[in-house]
Amino acid sequence: MAKKNSTDAGAPPKPKKQKKQRWYHQVWDVFQMVRRAQPSIPFVLLGIFLAVVAIGFLIGQIFNQVAYFTFLAVPFGLLAAMFVLARRAETVAYRRIEGEPGAVSAALGTIKRGWNIEEEPVAIEPRHQDTVFRAVGRPGVVLISEGPAHRVPKLLEGERKRVARVIPNVPIILLQCGREEGQVPLPKIAAKVRKQKPQLTKSEVAEVSKRLRALKSNALPIPKGVDPRRARPDRKGMRGR
Repeated sequence: MAKKNSTDAGAPPKPKKQKKQRWYHQVWDVFQMVRRAQPSIPFVLLGIFLAVVAIGFLIGQIFNQVAYFTFLAVPFGLLAAMFVLARRAETVAYRRIEGEPGAVSAALGTIKRGWNIEEEPVAIEPRHQDTVFRAVGRPGVVLISEGPAHRVPKLLEGERKRVARVIPNVPIILLQCGREEGQVPLPKIAAKVRKQKPQLTKSEVAEVSKRLRALKSNALPIPKGVDPRRARPDRKGMRGR
């Protein structure tokens, strides 16, 4: 009789390898999230798909190639439906996190290239928990506040002066995130940052970021890299990757 290996007998069971989530699972999760907030979304997506296919059918009638143009319209109908689903998912996600601490960080996280973004707030008002987040790109340094319009200007100005002492010749842009007059709504904050006019070169952006990282700041009690309520949709899943 063969002897059992003592090392195998005492070894703990190997953990099961987690299955990689496929892109269509991610799309389904996003669809479920949107449907909970907008029950009409299945009919909207179906209507868009059928409308695109109908357009393909009509074009086929004109060119006397109905089957070809109708078949060609099917993938375009799917793409149109996916695009609308992605936009609705963003709207739902922003609605869920708006007003939560760190929502600006989540919004800035959708900016993928050309910017160095601090996930943690760079300034905080301890009493009311108003915060300022920072992004560095070719337009310069952008400071974005979270909090009521009547309180955050002082906090923003204080951070602007602190940054200006380190990089006196770099443009500093101040933005307020919110729904009050003069503020930028959360769903538009990333686009507002991206639309700023370039002023620096890529090498200057790297140098500015390096200098600003040396600044010490108070930290808001939000785990690093965690979006509020994890509500931001997976963009790779929406692109079918």
